[in-house]
Amino acid sequence: MSKSLLAGLALAMMLAGCAGTPAPAPTPMVDTDAIDRIFSNVPVIDDPAPARRYGPAQGAALERRSGYRVDHSVSSKGQNQRIRFLVLHYTGGDDAAAFRALTGGNVSAHYLVTASPGEYQNQPVAMQLVDEDKRAWHAGVSSWGDRVNLNDTSIGIEIVNRGHYTSPDGMVWDPYSRAQIELVTALARDIVDRYHIAPENVLGHSDIAPGRKVDPGPFFPWQRLYEAGVGAWPERHVVTRYQRELSASPLSMAQLQRALGLWGYPVSVTGTYDEPTRKALGAFQMHFRPADTHGNVDVESQAILLALLERYHGLTDVRAVRQ
Repeated sequence: MSKSLLAGLALAMMLAGCAGTPAPAPTPMVDTDAIDRIFSNVPVIDDPAPARRYGPAQGAALERRSGYRVDHSVSSKGQNQRIRFLVLHYTGGDDAAAFRALTGGNVSAHYLVTASPGEYQNQPVAMQLVDEDKRAWHAGVSSWGDRVNLNDTSIGIEIVNRGHYTSPDGMVWDPYSRAQIELVTALARDIVDRYHIAPENVLGHSDIAPGRKVDPGPFFPWQRLYEAGVGAWPERHVVTRYQRELSASPLSMAQLQRALGLWGYPVSVTGTYDEPTRKALGAFQMHFRPADTHGNVDVESQAILLALLERYHGLTDVRAVRQ
């Protein structure tokens, strides 16, 4: 074989090898100066003035935390209360079932009123399961007015009660005991006073989740709580006045939906008697007219609703209903 042929074969083999082997990746260029600039110390100036020295009396008022203290002597006007709602529930079982459910990982409440509340020095005892400054999981998917996810802005009270069950006579609801109602009243009044919760924002689970929830049920004594200073209730003479007016000219379906929405229920104005309207009206009746809670449209429910709007929202809302 000639020298020229051998040279050609060698060159071909070399080129084939180059084609099959990838070229080495280029070495990345690192801008070490840029990295140094990122991690360099930023300038710090000396203190422009000596630190304020708190005296013994001022120091005693400071809140002590880990490694520092907090002065609460100055308060900003740009704030409001996180807690805006009080929501009442029943547990749907006995004490043991309530403790199992409410101390597990799926549901919770700030307070539990047991079937037979304890007593100390002639005062009833409530069980606190979640601190008030923490979020309890009691409301679930919920809304009221322009607020949703009421776990964020509410305190929840669970009351041990079987709720409703089927008997040979049909659906039966369990009543509450006198001791339970006295404790709930005292507890709710304290919470409402401390957080300045508006009367119309004291609610049942059924109010904030109509159709999905029915607690605390038709036997919960909302009027008794109102008489103790907790929650909303219509004035009888105003209800009577509206009953007279509505007997001659009841609200249209659109007007009823507008009134329910203004009070707080999640109802759209469709002009038709749809399922959300039936559920919302049933929840309203459960709270304010528990003799019939099927969500049927009647003059009495309309009169109560307008009386509540007038009392707690003003005549502007009543006029808005009739638009």
